[in-house]
Amino acid sequence: DSFDILGDGVKELLVGRDDGVLEIYTFESADDPVLRYDHALSESIASIQGGCVGKDGYDEILASTYSGWLTGLTTEPVYREDGSGEELKLSQEMQSKISSLRNELEHLQIKVLQEREKYQQSSQSSTAVSSVPAFSVNDKFTLNKDDASYSLTLEVQTAIDNVLVQSDVPIDLLDVDKNSAVVSFSSCDSE
Repeated sequence: DSFDILGDGVKELLVGRDDGVLEIYTFESADDPVLRYDHALSESIASIQGGCVGKDGYDEILASTYSGWLTGLTTEPVYREDGSGEELKLSQEMQSKISSLRNELEHLQIKVLQEREKYQQSSQSSTAVSSVPAFSVNDKFTLNKDDASYSLTLEVQTAIDNVLVQSDVPIDLLDVDKNSAVVSFSSCDSE
């Protein structure tokens, strides 16, 4: 998207990437764009949009991720200070917002506990039927021309515990910055 998030009268380029990086570029000269800000999310970004969403006078960037989460980055200051350097107390509006969100969170936690109990009871009955849920898998296998390697990216809307990669030719696995996996090698019987 293009949006004037810095408020300088010139639109910035908002970029959401497959690797979960959100970037803001400015065009300060006629040459290449300049990276002004970046933020890493935990999953790929499906859509990005700039606008005024939450509060009048404060522009925001909304990013939608692969699993459907919405993440917002705002220009509203997190802390406000008065002239003496002391933090201001929260306004009545902000206190009511926080109270409302706390109530909603408590309600959702109670609902989750109720549904979990229902599931436990139904799974222990004699007529229970078990089924494996269907998962939508977002996968990419792309060539990196710089180091002649392939990058395998897997995204699922649930936690990934194990990934098994089987190959009938020898492969080298390269570590990357975002990798949190523990790699284990085992040889296969050729038959």
